[in-house]
Order: sequence, then C-alpha cells, then structure tokens
Amino acid sequence: MMMDFEKYQRQISHPKMGWMGQQQLHDAKVLIVGAGGLGCPVLQYLAAAGVGKIGIVDGDVVAKSNLPRQILFTEVDLGQMKVYCAEKYLKRMNADLGVVAFPVFMNNKNAFEIIHDYDVVVDCSDDFATRYLLNDACILLNKPLVYGAIYGEQGQVAVFNLKQENNFSTNYRDIFPNPPAKGEVPTCEELGVMGVLPGTIGILQANEVIKIITKQSNCLSNKLFMLNLSTYDANTFEVMKNNSVKNPSTIIEFEQFDYESFCGASKNEMVL
Repeated sequence: MMMDFEKYQRQISHPKMGWMGQQQLHDAKVLIVGAGGLGCPVLQYLAAAGVGKIGIVDGDVVAKSNLPRQILFTEVDLGQMKVYCAEKYLKRMNADLGVVAFPVFMNNKNAFEIIHDYDVVVDCSDDFATRYLLNDACILLNKPLVYGAIYGEQGQVAVFNLKQENNFSTNYRDIFPNPPAKGEVPTCEELGVMGVLPGTIGILQANEVIKIITKQSNCLSNKLFMLNLSTYDANTFEVMKNNSVKNPSTIIEFEQFDYESFCGASKNEMVL
C-alpha cells in the first residue's frame, strides 16, 4: 500500500525524517506490552506517526478507575478487553494501520512466539516480573526494548539492548540487577497517580521508538532519563554494563526461570 503523502507531509518535511524515514516507519513492526497509562499514548502516537504494524499485548479489561489516564478508552468500553478496544480506536484513527491484538498476559511460555515478528518492543507493563521477562526475552531475540516507568510524580525512560557497532547496549538488569523486596514499593492504589504523568512518559517512549526505527543516533541507549513532572527537574544518567549480572542465556533457561518468585509474586511497581 502506498503512503498518503498529504497525511504525513509535516513529518516528511522534517529534516530528521524525510521520505525515507517515513517509509521506515511504514515498514516497521512495533510490539507494545501493556495497554494502560503508558501504553495508550505510545499506541496513539505511533499509530498517528504511520508505523505500519502494531502489536498490543494485554490480558486485562477496561475498568472505570482506568479512564482518567488510559486515554484510548471511554465508559462504553467498560468490561471489554483493552486490546480490542484499542484496536478499534487505532483503526478509526489510521485506516492504513495493521493491528494485531494479543488478549493475554506476557509470560515465559508465550513471549518468544509473540515477540519474534517485531522490530522493536515497548515495555508499558505494570509489574516487575514482566519487566525482567521482557528484558531477558529481548536479549535472547536481539530486539531493542524501550522502557518506561513512573513512580509518584517521577518517570523514567531508557532504551535497552540496542544493536551498536560492536555489541548491544545495556539492559534493564544492568540498572536493576534485583527487584525490590515485596511491599517495598507502594502500589498504584496506595500512592495514586495523575494521568498526565504516564501520558508524558508514554509520549517520550513513542519518541524513542521513532528514533530507533529511523536510525537516529541520539537514542537513550546506555542512558536513563528521569523527569519530575512536579518540579520539571530532568536528569540523564549514563548506564554502564554490569558484568556481575546473570540472566537466562538460553531459551530453555528462560522458560524455566520463575519470574514471579524472583520478583516476589506481586505487582509492586508504580507504572500505570
């Protein structure tokens, strides 16, 4: 299918995009894991930018408490699977888009089958177990992973496992070799969240995806960007390889690794 020049004219006119960059977006396949507060803006902006194929992984249904921050959904969607509601919204927004809905939670039994067909994976999940699982799967499959998370009034973004000249960049375990102890990090219900924060961080994740696809050199690879949305303090930290960290090195080891036990079997991280 030919691209609609009129639709993407403003992007094509940008010096960092051009016709070639727009074609790269059109040919790209991106997998978003989690269709919540982070995933919704990622999905919306990548679909609008002209990414050709988007996969959505989420086994949850739309709840009323989701609506202030999960901007793809409305009250008519309550009780329905998030992936199917998101698919309908995105197809109305961009009829040229190919959407694949996976109404499941990612685990180490289905991860390889789901991920292998995609060029970039975006972590918009809401628990530590999925974070470590996605990280390890992307390392084994040589896929770049765009990470985002929020906590309180702060958010962070990074690009992991991006192919570089001689090797791959740092990964999630280099920054966080071990998850926090169970109960150490308050849950979303305990701490609360303003919808503008995951919206902001999700947009930054979408920006990193676009930069990766169009082969821009200034991605957040080997870096961790942190933003306080209350004070607007922003910092970018360099990330180094942690050679003492061990992650599953084979598919068999990955499938046998108990991520829920490793992470305390609780959804502690404040993401959505």
